[in-house]
Amino acid sequence: MSLLQFDPSGSINDDYGVTQAQIDSLGDELAALRTEMVETDRKQYDSGDIPAEKQPLDARFFWLPEEQLEAYQKDREASELGRIFKVANGLHDSIDAVTVLGIGGSYMGARAMMEACCDPYHNELTRAARGSKPRMYFEGNNVDNDAADSLLRRLRSGGYGDSAAEKRSALVVISKSGGTMETAAAFRLFLPALESELGEEAKDWLGKLVVPVTGEGGKLFNLAQEIGCQEVFSVPDGVGGRFSVLSPVGLVPAAFLGLDCMKLLEGAVAMNEHFKTADYADNVVLQYVAVNHLLAQHRGKSIRVMSVWTKALESLGLWYDQLLAESNGKDGKGVTPLTTVNTRDLHSRHQQHQQGANDKVFNNVIVQSVRTDALAVGHSERNQDGMNDIAEKTLPEIMSAAIKGTNDALHADGRPTTDIILPKIDTHVLGQLFQMLMIATVIEGRLLGINPYGQPGVEQYKKNMNKNLGRA
Repeated sequence: MSLLQFDPSGSINDDYGVTQAQIDSLGDELAALRTEMVETDRKQYDSGDIPAEKQPLDARFFWLPEEQLEAYQKDREASELGRIFKVANGLHDSIDAVTVLGIGGSYMGARAMMEACCDPYHNELTRAARGSKPRMYFEGNNVDNDAADSLLRRLRSGGYGDSAAEKRSALVVISKSGGTMETAAAFRLFLPALESELGEEAKDWLGKLVVPVTGEGGKLFNLAQEIGCQEVFSVPDGVGGRFSVLSPVGLVPAAFLGLDCMKLLEGAVAMNEHFKTADYADNVVLQYVAVNHLLAQHRGKSIRVMSVWTKALESLGLWYDQLLAESNGKDGKGVTPLTTVNTRDLHSRHQQHQQGANDKVFNNVIVQSVRTDALAVGHSERNQDGMNDIAEKTLPEIMSAAIKGTNDALHADGRPTTDIILPKIDTHVLGQLFQMLMIATVIEGRLLGINPYGQPGVEQYKKNMNKNLGRA
């Protein structure tokens, strides 16, 4: 399988970027941080002897893909991955929709995978066209009354046919503690709605159709026991929410959609091996960190734009926004992440990006091959639009011209760019990209001298919200 590539050449410039000498000067420090992540973190985590400045040490995400694949090979049906496949595959013929309740890292990775790997109109396809894979919706990520009410009504209306399966849906509720307000409130609404829809079938079906992903012994775990859920999957210890996409948090929704979870994890393992063994000059993780960190420190690039050149990766960009902001936005440090989708946003934000405050670096995410046949503009006798001169050009060719034209324009105005180049979009490549960005975030946090794990600022808003609701 091909690995993704990183091309920093659009940021290597004496006038507006960084120099190769600056990049090279970080090599020893980044190599030491790699050793810390690969070796020291594991020893400290396993022993429990964790220094105060590294608390919490939610480093398990790094070796989790290998753990899961090894467990599956050793005891397929009894492994957590095997249980996930059994539940998801076992329900495909019995349901037509799944609602995923979760917020932040408890849903953003799953949504990113759905949008990247499924048909863009997956939920509008017939059951046959979906291969009996369920429609998927995401709630519990806000306290938006109208959005929740609309989804409840949509679920009540069932599928697009009259079979028993098309009248049933399932709930995947994801929360480590079960106490997160947005998700808990949604579960209070969606659980009784599901019971009501099931009617007399509730006694036989409710425990099958509610699939929790949670920690052991928390509120949601206890509620799952009360409901009689047949399977409860774990949010692993030592894995923070925003680092949990390759755990059951992301794997359960992915399995319901029929995505290849094995290749997803294998892609992450491939990126781990590359990170651990590749020389500094060829290491996509360390080069990505070096260039972006230097631009922030020496060129004032305090806004890091992930510029995705396909609609399919917009939610992946939003996932990265949370990952970077919540990990490294501490102690007055850290850059501000921003996702743009092009060429769409060239017609909205780009004017400011091109000629406004010069405080941004643009990390393009470029996909080399499309999944479907390339569409040509086509010749027309109605040439009022003047497009016949490019009638033979395809949409991918126009996209390539736009990418080069945009990069050239940004460089002309002294704006640095880099390219993350994906050979294609599939679960293996997504596994690589998820893991690359998570590792890079940790390495950069430590380069900044902060702990990239934990999110004290988020906890404060929760306390204030509960106080405003009259709760202790």
